[in-house]
Amino acid sequence: MAADNNDQPPAAEDTRPSNLGPRPFTEGGEHRAPGTSHRVSAPSTEHRESDDEISLLDILIVLAKHKKLILGLPFLAAVIAAGITLLMPNWYTATAKLLPPQQSQSNAVAILGQLGALSGGAGAALGVKNPSDIFVAMLKSRTVADAIVEKFKLKELYNTQFVQDARKALAGNTTIAAGRDGVLTISVDDKSPQRAADMANAYIDELEKLTLKLAVGEAGQRRLFFEKQLKQAKDDMSQAETELTKFQVDKRVLNPQGQASLTISAAAGLQAQIAAKEVQIMSLKSFATQDNPDLYRAQEELAGLRAQLAKVGRGGSSDPGDVLLSMGKAPEQGAQYLRKFRDMKYYETLYELLARQYEIARIDESKDATLIQVLDRAVAPERKSGPVRRRVVLLTLVVSFLVAVIGVFLAGSISRLASQPEGRRRLETLKQSLRIRLPGTTR
Repeated sequence: MAADNNDQPPAAEDTRPSNLGPRPFTEGGEHRAPGTSHRVSAPSTEHRESDDEISLLDILIVLAKHKKLILGLPFLAAVIAAGITLLMPNWYTATAKLLPPQQSQSNAVAILGQLGALSGGAGAALGVKNPSDIFVAMLKSRTVADAIVEKFKLKELYNTQFVQDARKALAGNTTIAAGRDGVLTISVDDKSPQRAADMANAYIDELEKLTLKLAVGEAGQRRLFFEKQLKQAKDDMSQAETELTKFQVDKRVLNPQGQASLTISAAAGLQAQIAAKEVQIMSLKSFATQDNPDLYRAQEELAGLRAQLAKVGRGGSSDPGDVLLSMGKAPEQGAQYLRKFRDMKYYETLYELLARQYEIARIDESKDATLIQVLDRAVAPERKSGPVRRRVVLLTLVVSFLVAVIGVFLAGSISRLASQPEGRRRLETLKQSLRIRLPGTTR
């Protein structure tokens, strides 16, 4: 029987892991049985959910431990912000609106319209695409700002020493913009509602003065130019008239063509009378002696006619009433007369043209180039525009709450990090990096 028992094969060793004893977990949710290398996967969903619940619970625990700081700091900050806003003065905003500027067409631009197709290019070169932008720039100009600073004594109001600082403060309290529809909006902030309205309306008044000044200045420059040219043309015309008159008096030339014709007619008539008188004398000599009174008178008349003809040939007599021209000098005197007469007519025509342009410039100077149309004048606002205390308090409350929460978690993280050797080493390294070493000091 003993032999039979020895002949039986040994029982197989049970290699299954025992249910008794702990099952150490490994990475990835696997566990390994003692004495074997076989890994068995274990479910990790419940473990992860447990970790999430623990993390959320840890957060709530941290918040609960520091509830006084998290709730007290925002409340205290909100109270302080409310107190500060109550001490701040109220600000009021007054608004004025202007219609899009309508520019009048000047006479110079109207003349360009007569150029036909060229007037389009000229208008594009001289015109303005968006006049509202120009008026915004004019309202923001130093000229308008200085006028308002002086009118409302803003140096004393804003407690500034220089006009430049008062101008900068005024720009910070003023908003000037043009909407898409072209309407100009002027908004002024001030501690006094009435002063805010007055300052907004002052911008409108200063804009009207500036546009009028610029328009009159442009037309005035043209008027002064034409006035100067007109004076010069008038002096030249007077000089030409004086020279023509002097030439007419000296040369006794009134109408060269008429006077030449008259001279020729007079010479021809004298020659005819001389011929007739010579025939008469020859007839008297045929039967009368030299002492005959008729013959003597005829000879005297013949001598007088020849003397008259000689005067006409020399250029007339010295009598101021004589209008006959010299036969030999008639072409030369006529040419001189025509030159002086042409000069006089040239300056006369130039004077007339400049006189017309001068009158047009005067008309342009007397009328406004641009009409400022006020849509809404500023009135004293009834409600304040700032500070918005409710908004400030709510914003302070939210920001301080977030700062408190972040501070609590940051302090906790630093505390946990300081409890570990590696964390303490990192904190020490951070301190050394943030430490500022002054020159000449040693560690």
